[in-house]
Amino acid sequence: MTTLHAEARAAYQGSAVGTAAPARLLVMLCDRLVLDVERGLRAQMRHDQQAANEQFQHAQSIVSHLQATLDPEGWSGGHELMALYGYINRRLVQANVRRDQRAAKESLVLCRQIADTWKRAALAAAQS
Repeated sequence: MTTLHAEARAAYQGSAVGTAAPARLLVMLCDRLVLDVERGLRAQMRHDQQAANEQFQHAQSIVSHLQATLDPEGWSGGHELMALYGYINRRLVQANVRRDQRAAKESLVLCRQIADTWKRAALAAAQS
């Protein structure tokens, strides 16, 4: 990818994020979380620990952001979701530090489920 192409893509993505509705931002964040875990797992399978580390650390920062912005008192299920985010974060650390592909795979399944759930919620909210 050329530098100009990369800069144009970054500008477009920045614009998309800056103008997206909160529900859409959450979906985008969860999609990136899934992508990071997928990339980390693939890097692990290639025995590229540096790339896996970068991807898993980015995934952990997304999960930390999701935790920081969640108001568990704001709705039924909030405390359970907070606990799930904490569990995923711990499993990502295990996947990274211990090079544990089973932990990475479990994290990926859970992240996909969360992303799908938030997509359905955003769609339902948009339709109402």
